[in-house]
Amino acid sequence: MTYRHLFILGASLGLGACATVSGPTTAVDEPAAPAASNTEASNPAAPAPVEAPAWSTTSNPLFEDIRQAPEGPARDRAAILAMQGEYRVSFDFEETVALAAGYERREPKTSGGYETVILVENEPGHVVLQHILVAPNGFVTKHWRQDWTYEAKHRFDFVADQTWAVEEIPAEERAGTWTQCVYEVSDAPRYCGTGRWNHRYGVSTWTSDRSWRPLPRREYTRRTDYNALNVENRHTITPDGWTHEQDNTKVLRDGRRTEATLVRERGFNDYRNIEGYDFSPAYDYWDKTSAYWAQVRDAWSRRLGPGDTLVLNTTVDGMAIIGGTFGQADAAPDTPAPERASQIEELLNTWTEVTQANASYATESAP
Repeated sequence: MTYRHLFILGASLGLGACATVSGPTTAVDEPAAPAASNTEASNPAAPAPVEAPAWSTTSNPLFEDIRQAPEGPARDRAAILAMQGEYRVSFDFEETVALAAGYERREPKTSGGYETVILVENEPGHVVLQHILVAPNGFVTKHWRQDWTYEAKHRFDFVADQTWAVEEIPAEERAGTWTQCVYEVSDAPRYCGTGRWNHRYGVSTWTSDRSWRPLPRREYTRRTDYNALNVENRHTITPDGWTHEQDNTKVLRDGRRTEATLVRERGFNDYRNIEGYDFSPAYDYWDKTSAYWAQVRDAWSRRLGPGDTLVLNTTVDGMAIIGGTFGQADAAPDTPAPERASQIEELLNTWTEVTQANASYATESAP
């Protein structure tokens, strides 16, 4: 897969979460969906989207597991595991309160698609979930990833343009918490949040602290007036799937210093369990490439150790790394593991820089 082809595919999908059944969409605040990695992805004449086959909504098959689990971390973990499954997803973002004089709220952004969430790692204190998109024509895209760690001692924070610092979470702030870290399609870091699960009244909701994340991919090709989001996230497990709510503030920052706050925004991503939709291309893709992506995760983790500061030396779209990893993934089934590891290291060494920093973990008040 060439870089040019990958870029064209990304543009055709709106650099967003996924394609709707009717065509391209706007992007959302999760990592990009720039390309698919299957036979069609290697063919510039890939077929146009076709009407989706019949499917129907269904209940969340793991919802009752939460109630059955013992109280405490085991119940929290059951809630996290209940995000596995096959979904029709809608993504809705709407600017609400203008905070800067003269600011005019932009039009809401809405998109959607079909996504399966696959369990990758499953330990008592650590769960990894991989999202994979499948368009109605079978076009597959490895999407974002979420890692959950119980009472994590460190997490990475977005501290400047293209820059993340791995900082300590004080013991008094991590007791009983789960830290969720979200990664790009290339498994590059994006953002983390720390919070507790609440299971009162038979509903499981995790609420994060406020943290920083980069300009969302749904807007950075269109906006230059801000470069960061200050965000609180909520994940709620429902009988029909799960939801992701976001309380966002769009901010212009110079490093860690806030220069201006523009507007608040609400985000609502709704994952509804479905049956009857063909997600087999996603599972075929993961069967062929999961070993490669495990090596990629390991390579990134070595660059995100305690005290490390990671800088991406790419343009803000990150396409140099995205294109490189997706191309390597396509070739992975025919490439020996040692050669894959060498290719990954060469790619990341080219486009990343890691330094040690004595930064301490701190949260900022919401603008």
